[in-house]
Amino acid sequence: MSTAQQPDNKDRPARLTVGVVGAGRVGPTLAASLQLAGHRPVAVSGVSDASRRRAALMLPDVPLVTPADVLQRADLVLLTVPDDTLPGLVEGLAETGAVRPGQLLVHTSGRYGAKVLDPALRAGALPLALHPAMTFTGTPVDVQRLAGCSFGVTAPEELRLAAEALVIEMGGEPEWIEENKRPLYHAALALGANHLVTLVAQAMELLRSAGVEAPDRMLGPLLGAALDNALRSGDAALTGPVARGDAGTVAAHITELREHAPQTVAGYLAMARATADRALAHGLLKPELAEDLLGVLATGTDGAEGDAR
Repeated sequence: MSTAQQPDNKDRPARLTVGVVGAGRVGPTLAASLQLAGHRPVAVSGVSDASRRRAALMLPDVPLVTPADVLQRADLVLLTVPDDTLPGLVEGLAETGAVRPGQLLVHTSGRYGAKVLDPALRAGALPLALHPAMTFTGTPVDVQRLAGCSFGVTAPEELRLAAEALVIEMGGEPEWIEENKRPLYHAALALGANHLVTLVAQAMELLRSAGVEAPDRMLGPLLGAALDNALRSGDAALTGPVARGDAGTVAAHITELREHAPQTVAGYLAMARATADRALAHGLLKPELAEDLLGVLATGTDGAEGDAR
């Protein structure tokens, strides 16, 4: 059965009061999305001026209170704090008696599954891990982007239907992730999304240095096609001088990068080696050409290290 279908009424969560602990970019967006589904945001906590402004923008008229007050007022609490902060926050809330029996506690960390909520579980809470596989801006456009967004879902088996129903109500598509697979799942998303931003930003800087006035317009169609091809065809979509074994071209790239953008050399070499390995493994890079290419990349490593010294 497609996860895009609405859950049966018996699987739907009741209309809930919703609270947010941590008014970063994610929490207010999810609360606003749940509001569209009929739930009622009642409290939000935020420390920085930026988080308070974000809460006011995304959840107007919802009071700003302490984390303990959020838990006191809400049936469903979104814990949307940085990964490294989450375990301590959960322990603190449980130790101070802020957690109420039967309360739904949802964290949005990609790294952790439901076990990080064990202190709250022992206090009677219902633990859910719902991680949206999406990048957020902290503006209303994020709510629209949740439509069709995959969520990594981890929860006790008896809460699985409730977790999936909440995701569907937010417009997302639930993808079940086993507890012990969460770090690997999160690493995959970081590799694909976070590092992509760095690569694109570097590419735009280099194009500007080469005299291109609108690098975004130049890269947009190219990167869109590359992404589409990669999602459709995987390694078969590899193109360019590394996949072809054009060692001379790669050597010229490294020379230019060392002169004009030395901070990009290490990343270029690392990605070129990874690309060469995959192209070789899939028969795209001819072994007789790979030797010269790998030699250039090895020399580039030595040269980069020499420059650093």
